[in-house]
Amino acid sequence: MRPLSHTDLDHVLAHTRPLWEAMRGKSLFVTGGTGFFGCWLVESFLHVNEHLELDARITVLSRDPEAFLTKMPHLVGRPGLAFVRGDVRDFSFPSGRFDAVIHAATESSAKLNTEEPLHMIDTIVAGTRRTLDFSVKVGAQRFLLTSSGAVYGRQPQEITHVSEEYSGGPDPLDRRSAYGEGKRIAEHLCALYAGQHGFEATIARCFAFVGPHLPLDGSYAIGNFIRDALLGQPISVQGDGTPYRSYLYAADLAVWLWTILFKGSSARAYNVGSGDAVSIKELAQEVALVLGGDVRIAQEPQGGTVPSRYVPDNRRAVHELDLIVAVNRQSAIFRTALWHGYVPRSQEPDFALGFDDLSE
Repeated sequence: MRPLSHTDLDHVLAHTRPLWEAMRGKSLFVTGGTGFFGCWLVESFLHVNEHLELDARITVLSRDPEAFLTKMPHLVGRPGLAFVRGDVRDFSFPSGRFDAVIHAATESSAKLNTEEPLHMIDTIVAGTRRTLDFSVKVGAQRFLLTSSGAVYGRQPQEITHVSEEYSGGPDPLDRRSAYGEGKRIAEHLCALYAGQHGFEATIARCFAFVGPHLPLDGSYAIGNFIRDALLGQPISVQGDGTPYRSYLYAADLAVWLWTILFKGSSARAYNVGSGDAVSIKELAQEVALVLGGDVRIAQEPQGGTVPSRYVPDNRRAVHELDLIVAVNRQSAIFRTALWHGYVPRSQEPDFALGFDDLSE
């Protein structure tokens, strides 16, 4: 894996700089530090730590630290980085004090959710309980759970952008609800522990993202489209292209997660994602515009069918935490492709610049 670009890491630093004094000389513990979210959190933490000379430390829980460092050799020997070997459900607590904990384990694997739902929900619930118990033991003052928009269940047709106030949820009798139900229980555990033990437990309900470290061979449409374009293949839409999604660039994601950890209100959830909805068909066409290629759609839309949506209302995070979507979707596609080895054409359009917010 390539290192993240200095442009992206400097972006995270520029948008979070005032927050970091709280971590000067302190220690952070992260579960899920080797996944998509975790790679961004670890690399951005190390970048900030070095540039601001915080003398802070980050400890990452991993089942196989050696495999992670083989995948990420540029992190070998970085000051302030340590690992603890273990499974999130039953890891042995490392000694010492940790001032903040981020629980980012359990990725949203559609395959695991379908084939092993009991393993999925057990990992989420037991892992969250174990990490909360650890936080109590070490005296952590701040805790962040990376939850999911899946806690809302199927987004109602009449709601274009689902807000944190929506009280719906997954169907508990549907086996496919294991991930969403697990995250609901994890959020409830955070509220219970915060109330009983007096630390700040913040919750990030994460939606859909794009950026370096996102798998290009998984269940993420945007990743698959970028993969098709990079391979010179037709960009293939497996369905009819009508569902709506929105995508937040990973550098913005890192900014939002750090901000929620340090500034979010305890036992309060914040939607994390872009509110700029796009159909899967339009998304494929956008990838083709940015990277080149043709679009092929497997099915024709059926008349009278209302498209599904998975799009957040992010106004709580915007208004309460002053967060913004700084990187537009075309820029996000372009930057993701660059990280994966895309060689730009001789003349690229304006999205090559990268950011809507150029004030930084």
